[in-house]
Amino acid sequence: MQWASILLLAGLCSLSQGQYDEDSHWWIQYLRNQQSTYYDPYDPYPYEPSEPYPYGVEEGPAYAYGAPPPPEPRDCPQECDCPPNFPTAMYCDNRNLKYLPFVPSRMKYVYFQNNQISAIQEGVFDNATGLLWVALHGNQITSDKVGRKVFSKLRHLERLYLDHNNLTRMPGPLPRSLRELHLDHNQISRVPNNALEGLENLTALYLHHNEIQEVGSSMRGLRSLILLDLSYNHLRRVPDGLPSALEQLYLEHNNVYTVPDSYFRGSPKLLYVRLSHNSLTNNGLATNTFNSSSLLELDLSYNQLQKIPPVNTNLENLYLQGNRINEFSISSFCTVVDVMNFSKLQVLRLDGNEIKRSAMPVDAPLCLRLASLIEI
Repeated sequence: MQWASILLLAGLCSLSQGQYDEDSHWWIQYLRNQQSTYYDPYDPYPYEPSEPYPYGVEEGPAYAYGAPPPPEPRDCPQECDCPPNFPTAMYCDNRNLKYLPFVPSRMKYVYFQNNQISAIQEGVFDNATGLLWVALHGNQITSDKVGRKVFSKLRHLERLYLDHNNLTRMPGPLPRSLRELHLDHNQISRVPNNALEGLENLTALYLHHNEIQEVGSSMRGLRSLILLDLSYNHLRRVPDGLPSALEQLYLEHNNVYTVPDSYFRGSPKLLYVRLSHNSLTNNGLATNTFNSSSLLELDLSYNQLQKIPPVNTNLENLYLQGNRINEFSISSFCTVVDVMNFSKLQVLRLDGNEIKRSAMPVDAPLCLRLASLIEI
């Protein structure tokens, strides 16, 4: 019985030894399994997730030590904002910029106003030829630092804002697609005859608050022009010929002393004319200068007129305050005074002249029956 027990124990030991001989390095495998969750400080991508990022964010390329990717030029310049809900607009205004940043090709509207930009270098918009609006007002741009062809390649450009700068010359050439041109509050001294050549689609031209002394015949080819603002300049003469589509003409605060006879007949749609604060005298005006049937408002205040110039019966607002008028001639408003013939004038200002209310003729109420305000 004792020998049987010894033989059984020897057999078990032999069986156990055979099992370990099959995998004599089992402890090495065990250590490897334990190290699979060990943090290696030299591994640049520890604990990289095997599942997609949460909240629907797709996993991007891996960058060493968590560094973000550099911005791509086609996205948005780091100096500007490009709202996702308005992907074709780039806002770079009020940022103290001294240069024009890269413009991505998808942009239609760019805003660079109120910075310290002094130059518009050649080719700056070559990547974004589909631009519709370019806002560059409120900078320090000078004419000698504007590329000559910088705007000519923008064949879809509709609005160009270059006001409140230091320009001394008209920019150009400009694209034919242009509809609004803002050049006010600069130092432009003249408008050459070919400065606006080809701008057949231009509807509004703002040149007020400059130092312009003459414009010549530069406006004649602007067949779509509706609004022309040349106020606050140094003009002594009105432009040579007005566009036929013109509706609003602003020439106040100049040195104009004469207006040719039938000057406004070439603009049958003209509604508003402002010539206040000039040097107009009756000697510089022909009899029918302002007798235009389309005019609704005429401002001749603060000139040197001594008589009321004849106006059309369709005129509704006439401003003559601050002149030297010393008589009230009813024929200036109605050539014939009766029940059927009367003026449509609603506002007449004659205050600040040398005329008194008692000088009004007795038939004035019949001629000016629609007037709601007469200031003398």
